[in-house]
Amino acid sequence: VRARAQADGDELDLDAWLRHRVLADAGSVDEQPAVWQRRVRGERSLATLLLADLSLSTDAWAGNDARIVDVIRDALWVFGEALAASGDAFEMLGFSSVRRQNVRIQHLKGFGEPWDGAARARIGAIKPGYYTRMGAALRLATQRLAARPERQRLLLILTDGKPNDLDVYEGRYGLEDTRHAVQAARDAGLQPFCVTIDESAHDYLPMLFGQHGWALVHRPQDLVQRLAAVYARMTRG
Repeated sequence: VRARAQADGDELDLDAWLRHRVLADAGSVDEQPAVWQRRVRGERSLATLLLADLSLSTDAWAGNDARIVDVIRDALWVFGEALAASGDAFEMLGFSSVRRQNVRIQHLKGFGEPWDGAARARIGAIKPGYYTRMGAALRLATQRLAARPERQRLLLILTDGKPNDLDVYEGRYGLEDTRHAVQAARDAGLQPFCVTIDESAHDYLPMLFGQHGWALVHRPQDLVQRLAAVYARMTRG
């Protein structure tokens, strides 16, 4: 926030300067006039919802070290530890789907719940399955995050591929549905951002999230570090 009428700062406070000039013309001399403004850290007001793709494709191996779902599990664990230490409100959900009638939302940690053994156990028990109806999952996450009172609300998505399902959601329809869900999140005042390990993401994610609304992790084992970097950049200042 901007602190005004300061003795020093990085920008002139015109209102304070005018008051100083009026007083100076009236004969009141101030050797150190408070005519500056500067940025100071105000009260932190931040909520984050992290939405993790748990579709069957995450059962694939990331190199020779671990499955993708194991890498996602580690990222959720480390991210949870960091956010719990920061004191910021956060929620974690997993998602997969079998057609539009069965969008599976896996509760991992709610906004009103502590980061404790129960939340860690749910993350430890995640298993991949089914498909990736991303638009539907985004709409549910948007509804939950938009109800939060914090001024800044981040919607982070972890995924390993493009939206897909057994029905017509495969292809153009799935992409358009997801694009509309992302725009609806922005219209609700949220900041959606996608982190992916899909090497072909540049073919479709710019259309869904915009040129600056996504990041590609070339090595799955770097997911934790990249997620932390994205979070730090989005919450800076």
